[in-house]
Amino acid sequence: MKAQDLVEVVLFFVLLIGLTPILGNYISKVFIGNKHFMLPVFGWLEKLIYRFIKVYPDEETNWVSYTINLLVFNLIGFGFLFLIQLLQKYLPMNPVNLSNVSWHSAFNSSVSFVTNTNWQGYAGETTLSYFVQMIGLTVQNFLSAATGIAVLLALMRGLIRKNTDKIGNFWSDITKSTLYVLLPLSILFAIVLVGQGVIQNFKAYETVQTLQGAQQVIPMGPAASQVAIKQLGTNGGGFFNSNSSHPFENPTPFSNFLEMLAILLIPAALTFTYGKMVGSSRHGWTVFTVMLILLIVGLSISLTAEYSANPIFGHLPLMEGKETRFGITNSILWSTVTSAASNGSVNAMHDSLSPISGMIALLNIMLGEIIFGGVGSGLYGMVIFIILTVFIAGLMVGRTPEYLGKKIEAFEVQMAIIAILSTSFAILLFTAWASVSKAGLSCLNNSGPHGFTEILYAFSSAAGNNGSSFAGLNANTFFYNLTLGFGMLIGRFGYIIPVLAIAGKMAGKKITPLSAGTFRTDNWLFICLLIGVILIVGGLIFFPALSIGPVIENLLMKSGMTF
Repeated sequence: MKAQDLVEVVLFFVLLIGLTPILGNYISKVFIGNKHFMLPVFGWLEKLIYRFIKVYPDEETNWVSYTINLLVFNLIGFGFLFLIQLLQKYLPMNPVNLSNVSWHSAFNSSVSFVTNTNWQGYAGETTLSYFVQMIGLTVQNFLSAATGIAVLLALMRGLIRKNTDKIGNFWSDITKSTLYVLLPLSILFAIVLVGQGVIQNFKAYETVQTLQGAQQVIPMGPAASQVAIKQLGTNGGGFFNSNSSHPFENPTPFSNFLEMLAILLIPAALTFTYGKMVGSSRHGWTVFTVMLILLIVGLSISLTAEYSANPIFGHLPLMEGKETRFGITNSILWSTVTSAASNGSVNAMHDSLSPISGMIALLNIMLGEIIFGGVGSGLYGMVIFIILTVFIAGLMVGRTPEYLGKKIEAFEVQMAIIAILSTSFAILLFTAWASVSKAGLSCLNNSGPHGFTEILYAFSSAAGNNGSSFAGLNANTFFYNLTLGFGMLIGRFGYIIPVLAIAGKMAGKKITPLSAGTFRTDNWLFICLLIGVILIVGGLIFFPALSIGPVIENLLMKSGMTF
């Protein structure tokens, strides 16, 4: 590892830490209701949207109505995206006359983008028209990210309010999240990306002559606008098949650095927003610290594995599948960040990672996508683990568990367990099914533990709403399109519904004043305990699966065996 690589990694984390309070403070102003500089720009549009959908933003609902509104909204988005893929051939902005998408691939893609997963079993440039990419996928990139923020806002209100059943207005939350947070940042970032060489046009595909004299078709299209929100919204779906390793999506070292930073920008900032809105900035920084420690430890292990001597490759670093323009460090930093942040974009092939590096990417997803995680979803997933932590701490000292002055009782713990187990259930059940079925095994590129890891990664990515691909697995089949699609639905809404139920229950409770016996959630003891609960509860569930996948592959690789 070169000194330049180390400097870049340090600069990455310095900027992340520095930008967190700046953006987090702005986001808190948006949702607390204070004046902010974007209000004159989009305030008129916000009012127009409320008039158009006939919603009164000040009319709040209980958690059941909030959940129903969220589910109906996502169902409408799914239906629209599903239909335009089936009718793509007859819609405008299709310069290369791409045919209609098969129904099972359309189902998978629609579920994928509505759930903020952005798993892609197809090549974008040969499957989807500009119309579907822009009006379908890019729009859902905004709305699915805004949905995650809305759920987090509802949870925060449940924690800070007392003796009420109101947790907010879903339509207001999703409108403000889109207009004042996601849209301005995406416009700015898209302009920067265009300046770096990311394409943004509506041209037909161009045919050029290569140096060897052959004819090659060069895809065109409005890529920058989708790349901006795919990173900022922790979506990850690529405009092109090779995602962020494609020079039209990620042309320069500077664009590579900015796109990685954009993945974590909003999830990190929301920890500061969270601390400010619940009345404890120190607690917000505590949550940020837990996420940062887990990310840095995972990155360190992954980098060590990639740069360690390997007898199979002549004791050289593993260059296969890496982004050769930017080097091993940038490839590993990206793989760690994207799997930790529920983003799913890639600038290197995860299938070619060393077994330990691949395991870190897998583990980041399996822990529940809480190491910053998705926009909104990462933080409310972390709160689920915080609830379990304070509950366990309460049992240890013989005191009623409390969090932010509210008692944690059986209902909250039950909902937290349901949320965690829903994702785990989807990952392990579908992986087991695919591992013993002809339809699941026929699509593998590798045998042995590596082939098992390909299957395990696919369902972890789907149920974890990550969307990154391990590659080496042909997932665009009837079997995988349906099973991965249902895995995404379980992973998304199996988490959201319990979180909103917790928000509703907590909003009705009174707040107990702090006392000498209150378990503090803003010190190093809490940080260590929370990390321990995350690794034990979140990690041990998958230890057997990891053991017969990347762990045993690493041991066999050391003895000279590959798959």
